[in-house]
Amino acid sequence: MARDTLSDITAFVHVARERGFTKAAGKLGLSQSAISQIVKKLEDRLGVQLLVRTTRSVAPTEIGERLLQKVSPYLDGIEAELAAVNEVRDRPTGKIRISASDHAINELLLPKLTAFMRDYPDVSVEMITDHGLIDIISERYDAGVRYGETLAKDMIAVRIGPDARMVAVGSPDYFERYGRPESPSDLQSHNCIGLRQTSGRLYAWELQREGETEIKVQVGGQLIFNNSYSCLGAAVAGLGLAFIPQDLAEAHLQAGRLEIVLDEWSLPFPGFYLYYPTVTQPSLAFSLLVEALRYQWPERTIRLGGK
Repeated sequence: MARDTLSDITAFVHVARERGFTKAAGKLGLSQSAISQIVKKLEDRLGVQLLVRTTRSVAPTEIGERLLQKVSPYLDGIEAELAAVNEVRDRPTGKIRISASDHAINELLLPKLTAFMRDYPDVSVEMITDHGLIDIISERYDAGVRYGETLAKDMIAVRIGPDARMVAVGSPDYFERYGRPESPSDLQSHNCIGLRQTSGRLYAWELQREGETEIKVQVGGQLIFNNSYSCLGAAVAGLGLAFIPQDLAEAHLQAGRLEIVLDEWSLPFPGFYLYYPTVTQPSLAFSLLVEALRYQWPERTIRLGGK
């Protein structure tokens, strides 16, 4: 009923402003007879006469003029907002909120989005560091970034990075003083650097050898951080063993500042994905961001999974 009344009032306002049915009908895309019937039904429903009709002109009555003055600003505002929506639809704008780990933000999102941010100055992106599997819908994020093996099945997932590998690393100085672990069980006697997740739990090192079931090792040590970069820095300083993404440690591995241990227990797995809930009409800004992040597979690459 309210929706019909709004449409009827819109028709009345156009007739009253144009002082006639013909011009109003043209603006609304209706026939003259149709708009006349709409206004007549509105008058019948309200129980008052809104327009005075003669063969030469149409004018609002006193109560019709009062209604016109009261509702016109609101209708103008609605029309202005609808026009703004149409403009935004064709122009990338708005804020996009993304939940991701510090590693994903610094090593993947920022490099890939540099050109995107420059090309679309009306789009703002808020990236929140998170090391847990949060509910992006309840936390009001537009998307999240996680490794492929940890994604929820009811989400749309787009591959944005190459295959990944977590590795246990330590400095040559550390190994000279404390030796090298030869099996996952040896980690219990080593000073391992912990990673505190957003949930408050300590991350258990996930190790798997080819053909065997994955095992999770709850390690302990003197240091605990809530970000991967601090874990890396502590390992380089010889303060313990860290379990971090290999690409994050690559420069230090190449320079000899770090060495990998338990190498056969670190199998590759699908890398980072951007994931988000199903939406019927994603914004232009979000669609462009997805394409800017989408991973381009190198030739002859064997996929471990993903889109």
